[in-house]
Amino acid sequence: MATAVPLQAAADAADADAAIREIFGDKPLNEGRVSVKLPPIAENGNSVAITVAAESLMSPDDYVRRIAIISPRNPIAEVAVFKLGPRAGKAEISTRIRMAGTQRIRAVAEMSDGTLWHGSASTVVTLAACLIG
Repeated sequence: MATAVPLQAAADAADADAAIREIFGDKPLNEGRVSVKLPPIAENGNSVAITVAAESLMSPDDYVRRIAIISPRNPIAEVAVFKLGPRAGKAEISTRIRMAGTQRIRAVAEMSDGTLWHGSASTVVTLAACLIG
């Protein structure tokens, strides 16, 4: 008797880079201006709290257009894309995401001048989510 073991599909760093290019095009990524907060350990990957903040005045001349959350290990690298504008008042989003294991989550912010800035943070996931099979 054969036993079926669920397969775990996962993206990799190349998939994460491809997801960023698909969302934002081939614009260069700059390091900084974006901070990512994750817990150091997440006991359950089904609901991990994350906060992403971007340095911006959030004025009509200087604001964040979009913030994308990218996972290099989830089956689909693009986790979420948030659209913001100057009326948001603050360039920060907080949500919960599913994580397919221990990994470094990346966040990219597109500014009103078209520049892209990114940051990242890691967390250890003891019970992974996003398993396929």
